[in-house]
Amino acid sequence: MKQCLTDRQREFVELAGRLADTFAERAEAHDRDNTFPFDNYKDMRESGFLRLTLPEELGGLGATQAEAIPALERLAMGDGATALAVNMHISPLGQWSAVWRRTGDPRLETFLRDAAEDKLIWAAVTSEIGTPNLMTDARTTATRTDGGFVINGRKNFGTNTSVATHCSTTARYGDRLLLCRVALSDPAVTIHENWDMLGMRATQSNDVEFADLFVPDEAVVHSLPVGHLDARVLETVFSWAMPAFGAVYNGVAVGALEWAKRQVVRRGIAAQPLVMDSIAEVEILLEQSRAVLYRHADEVSSGRLLAQLSVQEGLARCGLVKYVCCNNAVAAMTKLVEVVGGAAYVRKLPFQRMWRDVQAGPFMPFANHAARELVGASALGVELAPTSEVHP
Repeated sequence: MKQCLTDRQREFVELAGRLADTFAERAEAHDRDNTFPFDNYKDMRESGFLRLTLPEELGGLGATQAEAIPALERLAMGDGATALAVNMHISPLGQWSAVWRRTGDPRLETFLRDAAEDKLIWAAVTSEIGTPNLMTDARTTATRTDGGFVINGRKNFGTNTSVATHCSTTARYGDRLLLCRVALSDPAVTIHENWDMLGMRATQSNDVEFADLFVPDEAVVHSLPVGHLDARVLETVFSWAMPAFGAVYNGVAVGALEWAKRQVVRRGIAAQPLVMDSIAEVEILLEQSRAVLYRHADEVSSGRLLAQLSVQEGLARCGLVKYVCCNNAVAAMTKLVEVVGGAAYVRKLPFQRMWRDVQAGPFMPFANHAARELVGASALGVELAPTSEVHP
């Protein structure tokens, strides 16, 4: 269904649309060959899209969360893998821009200006095999040394590391979890090119290994007690990352819906009751996702999410948004098979790539079971973990 957008939302959607239409032409080759879309990044850099969520006064486009969401959705309509990868840059910059606007932190300003000058591309590298990616613990270890820490460990699902200059990562130091900033060009960092998955292939979310990596004290941006749900992590990671993930997966499904609609019109079956009913079900699913996305953006931008909810309740809210979007996208793709029939199974057509791409959504953080646990526990007043309530 058509969205009712503000002038600024429409401006960013049109920018994303021009890119998405080009990326859609390249997506099949990158998916088939399992290659990272460096060509797409060149276009996003030149168009200014990489600066989408940076403050205008620092050289960015100044998109708020509510303005970034439809732009990410539109980009994902053309190429879900590129949208998911660049989201690992755009979302953190949006998080930190919001903090900078509130605090005026000069070190954060320098960091954001570097990004605005295309000197920095970000990646979030916190996932590890065998641990839930909840930002409460890590198997990667930190050992104290003069002036900082030595980090050792291996992360997986390192999305955007093919092009990123820096990443955020986590390491355990005793009973504390450290959140660190790392230069990916450091010789102690190895990116293992082992990504060969069913979907989201062009993200090239390879493993990242840290071997005696020195992290100076000033690059440790936060620490929290192991096993705690943390207010700063809620504000600067999950309140932005979860809706951004949701917007990407919703966008992939919207792209599939638009493709399916063109097929049924071309085939002259648009007026068939089964077709109209199936299309309606998909439209409803995707509008449900948009509704929770924009409600969330309003709660975050107004400050109500942090002011009125506990940390656990806030995390549950974030998990709900991502859960609804990702699972609705999977359901929408399944329903669209009824409409497009055998075309859904044709390798050279884009539908099958879109179907494969959305399957990654339910196990990305918060994975389905983790999101339901947060929502259920919060609804029943069950404390899942101690919380660190002090906001930055």
